[in-house]
Amino acid sequence: MVGGRIGDDTHSRDRADTLDRADSDAVRADLRDAYERGRRDEQARRKRHPIGMTLTFAAAIFGVVILALALVNGSFQQAGASVDQGLSIAKPVASQAASDAGQKLRDAAG
Repeated sequence: MVGGRIGDDTHSRDRADTLDRADSDAVRADLRDAYERGRRDEQARRKRHPIGMTLTFAAAIFGVVILALALVNGSFQQAGASVDQGLSIAKPVASQAASDAGQKLRDAAG
């Protein structure tokens, strides 16, 4: 070493520590980059369709409602009867709404 004492390794140890820190920073940066690439690849592979997710959530909510009705009514049979009664009441209203919407579409297109 120029300007150093014989047997004095402090400068070389400091330099080795600096290189080790630089290497570990480079390794961390590489690992972070690899992690981000993996995350992006996995997200690209698992794209979710909004309609599919909506239907999944609707089915889950329907299942929770059926379980709640079964708990309140004491059995699944009575819960099913309650749902059937609600659907029979809603059917005429829904069919009238669908028919009105169809007529409005025909009027708008025609």
